[in-house]
Amino acid sequence: MSLARRAFHVDLVALYFGGLAAFQAYSSGRLAASWPVLLAGALALAILFALAFGASRTTVYSLTDRRLMLRIGIALQMDINLPLKEIEGAGFHRFGDGSGDLPLRLKPGVRLAYLHLWPHARPWRLTRPEPMLRCVPEAEAIAKRIAAALAEANGQPVQALPPAPVASPVLPGRLAAAGH
Repeated sequence: MSLARRAFHVDLVALYFGGLAAFQAYSSGRLAASWPVLLAGALALAILFALAFGASRTTVYSLTDRRLMLRIGIALQMDINLPLKEIEGAGFHRFGDGSGDLPLRLKPGVRLAYLHLWPHARPWRLTRPEPMLRCVPEAEAIAKRIAAALAEANGQPVQALPPAPVASPVLPGRLAAAGH
């Protein structure tokens, strides 16, 4: 599940608990001493996978000619309505499986709370949070649609997208069609 790996970092959590279990086994001299740590790690991973599964099943991204809407939330649904005129630009990052992340840079003065957006927020953008469409299938086609909609909403000609890098951990800047 790509959302579990990319947003909830289950690989790092598994590595952390594996390292703790190895240290516990080494320091005690018995392999059986690491079982409590391994059980705690399995429970933590199960919780993270359940959160990722719930987030992926309850999230809906909708694009119209005037706005981009995010319906997010597992227990409490929240609708975030972003008029295209309030979006300064959009980034695009494609992964090897064809899915991708699309962060949205909002114009200055447009504020959203990072915690309201999480896990649909671009990581480490705490002072100026950026909503991010996470693990979108066929991301390149969706990125082109968003770029065209942004260009049209801002009264700019639609430009071609630059080629996207594959499987880079750093998200690139804005799309070519984004306004300044």
